[in-house]
Parts: sequence; structure tokens; C-alpha cells
Amino acid sequence: MRITVKDVMDPRAASVHADTSFKDVAEVLVARETGAVAVVDDERRVMGVVSEADLMRKEEFREQYHGESYRPPLRTRLRRRVAGQPGDPREKAAAGTAAALMTAPAVTVPPHASTVAAARIMDEAGIRQLVVVDGEGRLAGVVTRRDLLKVFLRDDEGAGAEAGRRDSRDSRDGVVVEVRNGIVTLSDPGALTR
Repeated sequence: MRITVKDVMDPRAASVHADTSFKDVAEVLVARETGAVAVVDDERRVMGVVSEADLMRKEEFREQYHGESYRPPLRTRLRRRVAGQPGDPREKAAAGTAAALMTAPAVTVPPHASTVAAARIMDEAGIRQLVVVDGEGRLAGVVTRRDLLKVFLRDDEGAGAEAGRRDSRDSRDGVVVEVRNGIVTLSDPGALTR
């Protein structure tokens, strides 16, 4: 069974323009109760993403601007290096606009991608949500880890019926469809005797 990103995404993705101020980006994140916001151009093409973590740099380095020296703990510096986060985080701390705050290019996924592919991309990139873009690179929505969990919420009967329909289209005779706790198992008992 192939469930796509379009089946579970939120088409009302939060976005800002490159010249949006730091404070306004923070207001959008809080008001929309989201962890990241897409930065788009006038044609709604995605330029990058600003996450809560990008905004937190200002708080993290606030003491530095008040004359106190601050250096992130070794564990934090190593995590950033292993995650491949380039540049000096102090640059983001000093940023005043979405363009200066954003991570670019954005990690994106098309609406027709499977939820399995989306989950793998999130895991590999170490992110909690993906920006969904159409074929032109325009913002189409957002899919979060929580959205991907929706695939497990279908009842067993519905999942089994869907698997059975797909199986009959594949014209496999003798395939047994079993569903338990939302997990579909297809088996062919006759395959071992052929």
C-alpha cells in the first residue's frame, strides 16, 4: 500500500518572505504552532527554511552581546559538526531577517512521494518536518513527523480492505491479507509448495 505525502500533509504551510524581520518570523512560528517556516519568493518558490533552532541562536549568544564571552559546550559543537551544519552559529545570532536566518537550500519533498520516502528524508536530514513543493519548486504544504504517524491510525478492517483491493489489481491468487494493529502482512501460503 502506497500512501503519499499529499494524503497526510497540511497544505496550509506557514511561509515568510526573505525580508521578514526576526521578530515577525518568531511571531509566525508561535502563532502557527509550528517548528519551521518556509522562506519564499514572490512566486512562492521555496528559497530556504527558518526553524525554531535558527531563532534560538540569538538567545544562545545573547550574553556575548552584553560583554560576556560565551562558547557553546563541546557536545553542542560536535553535534553541529556531525550534522553538517556549516558556518558560525554566531552569524545566525546576529541575523535580523529571514534571508539571513534561513537554511538553504531547503530539504523538500514532492506531494507524490511516499510517506516512507518522506520519513527516510527526515531521518537522514535530522529534521522534524519537510517542506512540500510542486514541480516548479513552489510551496504546496508541509509534512511533519506527526503527520506521518497518521498512517498507523487507520483501522485494521480499512487497511485490510485496501490491501485486498491492491492485491486483486496485482492479480495474485491465493494471497492472504492479515492486518493486526494497523500493520498489513501479505503472504502466499502456496508459494512454498510450488
